[in-house]
Amino acid sequence: MQHWHVYQKWNERLFVEMCTAFESGRGSDKDPALGWYEGELWFFDNYVIPLAKKLEECGVFGVSSDECLNYALENRKEWETRGRDLVKSMKDRYTELKEGKRKSM
Repeated sequence: MQHWHVYQKWNERLFVEMCTAFESGRGSDKDPALGWYEGELWFFDNYVIPLAKKLEECGVFGVSSDECLNYALENRKEWETRGRDLVKSMKDRYTELKEGKRKSM
């Protein structure tokens, strides 16, 4: 329900947080990268888009409610198209970040 670039920034930050938790034994026993693409589609379809539709129906944000739904639908479409490549890029950046931290220790 935000512009694509804002969504992408926070999505990657959550991805890094989940990968860090996984690798330190604090998170899931499954690498988050393995299901990230599908998980985001599920999140859009089952949470973000239904919420945006409800906000539009009740008109709580006035004319901005329509904008929220449009962003949700556009971001979902963008994720479906580019998400697999973005997950690979995020995983690569996370690996570089992690290796850089190890070298500096």
